Amino acid sequence: MHYIDPKGHSRRAFLKRSSSLALAGTAMPFALNLATMGEAAAQTATDYKALVCVFLYGGCDYANTVVTYDDDSYGKYSTIRGGVQSAGGIAIAKADLAATALSPTTPLSGNRQYALHPSMTAMKSLFDAGNAAVQLNVGPLVVPLSRAGFNNSNKKLFPQPPKLFSHNDQQSTWQSSSPEGSTVGWGGNIGDLVLGQNSNSLFTCISVSGNAVFLSGDSALQYQVSSGGAVRINSVSPASGTTLYGSATVKSAMQALTQQTRTHKLENEYNKVTKRAVEAEGTVTTAIALPYAAGTFPVPPTNLGNQLAMVARLIRGRATTGAKRQVFMVSTGGFDLHDNLINNQAPLLKQVSDAMASFHAAMVAENLGDKVTAFTASDFGRTLASNGDGADHGWGNHHFVVGGAVRGNMIYGAPPPVSINNTSTLDGYEGHVGQGRLIPTTSVDQYGATMGKWFGLNDAQLLDILPNLKNFNGNTLVVNGTTYTYPRDVGFMKPA
Repeated sequence: MHYIDPKGHSRRAFLKRSSSLALAGTAMPFALNLATMGEAAAQTATDYKALVCVFLYGGCDYANTVVTYDDDSYGKYSTIRGGVQSAGGIAIAKADLAATALSPTTPLSGNRQYALHPSMTAMKSLFDAGNAAVQLNVGPLVVPLSRAGFNNSNKKLFPQPPKLFSHNDQQSTWQSSSPEGSTVGWGGNIGDLVLGQNSNSLFTCISVSGNAVFLSGDSALQYQVSSGGAVRINSVSPASGTTLYGSATVKSAMQALTQQTRTHKLENEYNKVTKRAVEAEGTVTTAIALPYAAGTFPVPPTNLGNQLAMVARLIRGRATTGAKRQVFMVSTGGFDLHDNLINNQAPLLKQVSDAMASFHAAMVAENLGDKVTAFTASDFGRTLASNGDGADHGWGNHHFVVGGAVRGNMIYGAPPPVSINNTSTLDGYEGHVGQGRLIPTTSVDQYGATMGKWFGLNDAQLLDILPNLKNFNGNTLVVNGTTYTYPRDVGFMKPA
């Protein structure tokens, strides 16, 4: 088995691009040279497409989000989780799941059934309408792993993602294939490949949730906005009616001082950066001048709802920003529920469900329902076993993909075991690494590649930005007589 050092992907991509640029000449800046290379199929496109990552910080509990629902599996789940809340456990009552039970177009093997958390009625409606899909058991992998492989001491043959079960490291690994300290993410690398499609490359990768390595590329920069709009440099902002020290004259003088051409090289570079920031603020402010308000579509009055509303406004203003291909990131936290899982997860999942449904409605209203795809991600899943009132750090997790280009009303991936058995001679030992911490059967690389292919990237480009993808090329792993297949494209997107 061969694998790729996760730290090597950006370096390889950089060297590959640099060799191409050497042939083209180096008179232009790197980003402009990159834009002339026609490196991605998407760069010749005339339509619009966007990817939106919805990151759930803290590690969302998989077992109470997409709940196993057939009688046999539900019985095991309820027993492992100590029964329902009134009995002192953390299982969701089966009667409460009836309204969100899923009936996928293609039933799962083994009569397995699932339901969504009762608070996710809006996501259930998206699923039923064919605009959402569930991808089971996603997580970072270097190679396909069984429990025996995980326990094997030969880590060259059976390599594992670094620093499993650590919040910061697994957030970074999800976003960049490397633990905390990584500087380049796969969303930013997608941005690298489509910079030339946008007339202003600054608006290729946009975060509405602060700094995140997911949107950092080799060349693409993450432009950060708040849910209220562009971040201003107040002393020089052109915003109408603003002053400095109460004086419009002082403000005008400051604007001139900090943006005029200077003879000192460093001073001049500082002024150029300031000027670009001021111009970008003006562009964004113009782009979002026609806001999506409650009268246009129902914006949930939540942090995540406001973030996605800003993404919708930026997409609506794409003619002003000159964008044809964009990657966005929004996020919400609070999912690290070692205790009070039942009470605290419900409003969090309702926020995710309602916000993503409203965002999709906004894209449909903009005639972009099949051009914008939103997807969830999180640090990791959690243990199936209860710790008393919550669950501890895990690995694999279930996620949602939403949009008109999604092959919806479907559940993808292999249903995981409902077990916390740690005795190798007994059934239910495989598929997890203890306490129901799932070994992923779909890698983050496969998950990202499926969306990247829809976005317009070819196989070679996907291999550059997703460093372990070469290890998931239709190969199989047999565990207890069950064959798991690891294709490069896991199928939840319609053809580009």
